[in-house]
Formats: sequence, structure tokens, C-alpha cells
Amino acid sequence: MTTATTPRTGTRAPSVGTARTRVEGREKVTGAARYAGEIPFAGLVHGWLVLSTVAHGRIRALDTEPVLAMPGVLAVLDHRNAPRLNTDFASLLGMRPDPTCAVFQHGRVPHRGWPVALVLAETSEQAREAAESLVVHYEEEPHDTDFGADRPDAYRADGIMPAVTEKGDLEAELAAADVVVDAEYTTPEEHHNPMEPHAATAHWDGDRLEVFDSNQGATWVVGDLANLFSIDPATVRVRSEHVGGGFGSKGVRAHQVAAVMAASVLRRPVRVVMTRRQMFTLIGYRSPTVQRIRLGADADGRIRALEHRSLSATSTVFEFVEPSSGVARVMYDADAHRTENRVVRLDVPSPTFMRAPGEAPGSFALESAMDELAVACGQDPVALRLRNDAERGPVSGLPFASRRLSDCFREGARRFGWADRDPRPGLRRDGRWLLGTGTAAASFPAGVAPSTATVTAHPDGRFTVRIAAADIGTGARTALTLVAADALHADPERIHVRIGDSDFGPAMIAGGSMGTRSWSWAVQTAAQEVRERLALGTDIPAEGITVRANTAEAIGALTPAERHSFGAQFAEVAVDPGTGEVRVRRMLGIFAAGRIVNPLTARNQLLGGMIWGISMALHEEAVRDHASGGLVGADLAGYHVPTHADVPRIEADWIDDPDPNDPVGIKGIGEIGIVGAAAAVANAVWHATGVRHRTLPIRPDRVLSAAAREGAPDA
Repeated sequence: MTTATTPRTGTRAPSVGTARTRVEGREKVTGAARYAGEIPFAGLVHGWLVLSTVAHGRIRALDTEPVLAMPGVLAVLDHRNAPRLNTDFASLLGMRPDPTCAVFQHGRVPHRGWPVALVLAETSEQAREAAESLVVHYEEEPHDTDFGADRPDAYRADGIMPAVTEKGDLEAELAAADVVVDAEYTTPEEHHNPMEPHAATAHWDGDRLEVFDSNQGATWVVGDLANLFSIDPATVRVRSEHVGGGFGSKGVRAHQVAAVMAASVLRRPVRVVMTRRQMFTLIGYRSPTVQRIRLGADADGRIRALEHRSLSATSTVFEFVEPSSGVARVMYDADAHRTENRVVRLDVPSPTFMRAPGEAPGSFALESAMDELAVACGQDPVALRLRNDAERGPVSGLPFASRRLSDCFREGARRFGWADRDPRPGLRRDGRWLLGTGTAAASFPAGVAPSTATVTAHPDGRFTVRIAAADIGTGARTALTLVAADALHADPERIHVRIGDSDFGPAMIAGGSMGTRSWSWAVQTAAQEVRERLALGTDIPAEGITVRANTAEAIGALTPAERHSFGAQFAEVAVDPGTGEVRVRRMLGIFAAGRIVNPLTARNQLLGGMIWGISMALHEEAVRDHASGGLVGADLAGYHVPTHADVPRIEADWIDDPDPNDPVGIKGIGEIGIVGAAAAVANAVWHATGVRHRTLPIRPDRVLSAAAREGAPDA
């Protein structure tokens, strides 16, 4: 037993706010970090999913006997012999689970790529060969995958927010406005494509189910698996120590459920790994949208009426709403204000959360319309946004906990050289290139959710932090190390943070830009109590002193307010009028996103979001073949994303903006970087060419056809 001494205070510089390399960086670059598909097991069985080749119909028969006779094949699970599941429950996110994960429960096929069987074999190669040999007979029925604004069967849907908000007399205010913008904007289907494919290994240790998985929240996966298989959550352990990206896609999916099913049947460890092509079907995606914006303003650009209506697609088995109109509920106020989210059911896979769900496509429409309003009013786009900066929540009426959007625009405009901009389009040239600049605002909620964490003080002066957090590439493990170090008044090298294990207790998922904020709150609370005990000279036993914190009560006591991160995006583009090629020459984002814990990884997150915004504006587009109901080029060879050559100069920075209601001052930065980025690029393309592009991505063929149609400057 060791007697603790009071920690030294006052001489140690804060850890939070200093740039730190990732604490697990060496493990990752040397290959020592094991991901879900790499953990060894004795007697491991490999599962391979078989997906439907029709978009709508029924399974008539499966020719499993020849497959079962193939070398190494152990079993084939399908709707005739698979364990029954319970799907009548609400998940951690307050929704029923996507029935796509409830595999092999019936013979219906609701979309192309629906899981119809799982082939189990001794090796991955044997499983794949057998799966590709399995013949499935279908009764095919007509399918509908055609998404568009003219769907008469579209309907209002709430999703994660109310479907409709409205105040004032919209039509009267539009009629009285000096300037009206009425335009339709469309965004395509987009896919997550994290570097690490989805993978899970399930095995039973006696009566306890253990799953090694790649996910965004072990607590989430435990809850859904326990409910699906009708077992006690206390008998389920999910571990996900290292995750190679998620972007919203790594929740409970078909592969985890299939692996647990197979492990239950065979009583051996079973691993199921998705292929890249399967990920285009089974992990969700961002729905296409059609959005209509109507703005009515006085001659000086002050908005009197604002309407933002959005239509997205969902599947026939699960209703997911892309809440694109939600961004208008925060950004700009008006005497008359109306927003609406609608969906249409199609024979397609279920969409899901994808980085900045709603805000990413919604900001493209709203911020493009704001640019059009600035042009119509003869106003500078930055000045127009400053003129319409809201003082309270436009819909909620609640005060903002903090809102430094105007400061972001002023600082960004100064650093970008916005004052030198000639507002007239199509005038600047660099050889054959037309040059233009554009801007857009950004906003994303700064939410927080209850979490638990434990901190242990060891006799040798070290500390261990345990929390069921998920580091999906954001640097959360390192950020939590710095938070704990400051709360304990200890050097970061003395802190060991363990994450990704459901046995550590419930914690918020890595999603909604809420992860690090929620986890830091719990870690700091536990660490402060440990430090207080040590300050009293408490003896430290060999097993250490452990404190457990639960933030549910503190978070429940928060005063209602609008809590958001904000930002201003600036872009300069060059457009070749002869080829239609668009190049982003430079981009700047200035953000007010709470206290920045680790500037190194924070800048990485913001830059990553901005690059994704460039990708959204110019590259990404999943095209659906309506004849087959499937995607064209559903792989990384056919799905276009930017490379280094597409991003020559990009800069992200922030202004001081600690959240006064958060003990660490955090808001969240995982998604704010992508919001507004596509609009800034699109607005710059208008400034370069004089042609407005309301459909993403801005492909070379669209640039050329629009120029021919509208008589834009040519070479």
C-alpha cells in the first residue's frame, strides 16, 4: 500500500490545446494495431455473404446441396434454417434497427444486394468460391428505383427531427418582398467508403457472446445484438479497439448479425468481412436529394421569407430521412419561415447517417440560394450573410449558447483577400482558365450525451482511463489522454486510455460530432474526483483507486439553448471553358467550434471535411441503373473521389470559442468541415463562369452543356 501525495499544481503547462501526435500512432504504422478482421482465433470459420441479383421479388429456391459438397464448406444459412430474430425494439438512437441487419428471416427481396445466404467454410477462399457458386432462383417482380422531384407518392416524415416547422405567412411575405429567389437544387447518392471494410468476428465463451467488431460505438452494438437475439445485454461483450474510418456507416449491419447467427449454430468463432462492392449495398449511404429554396428579401438583402423543402429517398423496409432542411432552422431568421423534409419509398437499400447528415446537402442548397440572393440584391455575399446573422434560434426561439459566425466570416474574408474580389462574374483569367471565388456559411449541432467512464490511480503514479469510446480515426484516444492529464494535473505520458470495450460501461457513440465532447465530460468528472482523493493523502492500494463517473444527471440539467459549431468557407476555382474541367486552387475554412483539444488532429478533421466538400462538389456521384436496380461501378474504381492532385492548397483554422456550458469547453469538429464546402466551390464556379450550377457534382460535361445553353465565356 502506497501513500499518495498531493499532485503538484501551478507548474505544469496545460495539455489541452497543445499539438500531440496520436498515442497509438506507432502501433498503426508498424502494423501492431489489430483491426476487427485481423484478430487470430483457433478454429476460426469464415463466412461469405450471398446477395440478391434482383431488385424486387421472392426467393423460390436455393441450390445448396452442390455448395455443401464443396471442399471446406461447413454450412449454408438462409431464411429456411437461420435462427429467428426479434426486431420489435428501439435502438440506442431511438429508432428501430434497419431490418437489413435482420438477415435470413424471410424469402422476400426488397432491393438488389439484399442478403439471401451466408456460406460458412474453413477458409475465406473456400467460403468465397462456394458463395459465388450458389445458385438462387427468384420470382422476380417489377421494381421502382426512379427518384425525382415529381414523385406523387412522396410524404412528410419526421426522422431525427420534426418533418415540418413554420411560422408567419410565407406567401404574403414573398409577395411583399423586393427580391425573390426560387430555385431547385439536387444532390446525388453518395457512399461512405471508409478505408477499413466492415468486419466482425463472433464467438461464444460459455454463455457469453463476444464480438470483435469495427464500429462507432460498442454500447450501441451490444444493445442491438442483445435485442435481436433476445439475450441479456450483460452476457454480450463487444470490442472495437481500432477502427479504420466510419463516417456514420459503422453501426449494426448484416455482417455482425450473420456472424453471431453462425457462431450460435456452429459453436465456433465465425468471421464475416464485407467486400468493397458489398459495402455499396449493405452499410447505408447518403440519399439523393431534391431541394427547393424560396427566399424573399428587402432590396438591401434582409430576408423576410425563407422556405426550405427537401425530398430524399428511403427503402421499402426502413424509413430513414435525410434531414436537409434542418440547416435552415438554425442559419437565418425571417418573419415567415417554413421548412419541410419528405421522403419517397423505393426498391433500394436503406440510406443512413453520413458525415453531416442533412447539413451537408442542405447547406449546398441554402448557401447556393444565399449567393443567388446576394447577386439579385447587388450585395456582397459576405455582407449579406452578416446582415442576416440570427440572434436567436429561428425556429426554436432559444438563445445561442454562443454564435461567432460573423467573426468567422470577418477573419476568413481578411485572410482570403475577399476585399479584392470583383463581384462581376467571368472576368478573371489565368491563360485559358476562368477564375472565381465563392463563400458559404457552415453550422452543425454541438450535442452531448450521457456517458460513463472510470479512472484508476496506480501506486506507481500512472493512471488508467476506461471508457467505451470509439476512435474511428479522429484522434479521440489522444484527445481523451490530454483531457485526463489536465484533470489529474499529470503528464500525458502517465495516462493510459483504454477504449472500445463495452465492458467499460455505456458511452455515447462516435457520431453527430458528439463523441469527444460526451466522453471528455465523463473522463474529466472521474479524473477530478480521483485527484481530490489523492489530494487528501489517501493510501493507494496495489489495485489502485478507481472512480466511476456518470454524466447523465449533469447533462440533464443543462439549460435549453441552441448549441452549434459555426464556420465560414472560402474557395477559389479555375474553370477550363474548353474542356469543362474545374480545379479548386485554394480553400480556407475558419471555424468557431469550441475549445480545440488537440490542434494537430483537429486540423486534420477540418481539412478532411473540407476535402470531402470538394469531392461532393466536383466528384462523388453514385449512379443507379434503373433496369437492374443496382449501382453502376460499385467499387473504388468506378466511384470518383479526389486525390492529392485535386487539392493543391487548403487551410483550416479556428477562432477562440469555448462552450460555456461544457466543463472542457468542447463543441465538436467531426462534421462542421464538410458543411458549406460544396456550396463555396459551386458559388466560386458561378463567379468564374457566370453560370449557376444547381446540380451536383459539377462534372465537365455539365459545365460544357451549361455554358453552351447560357452563353458563358469561352476559350
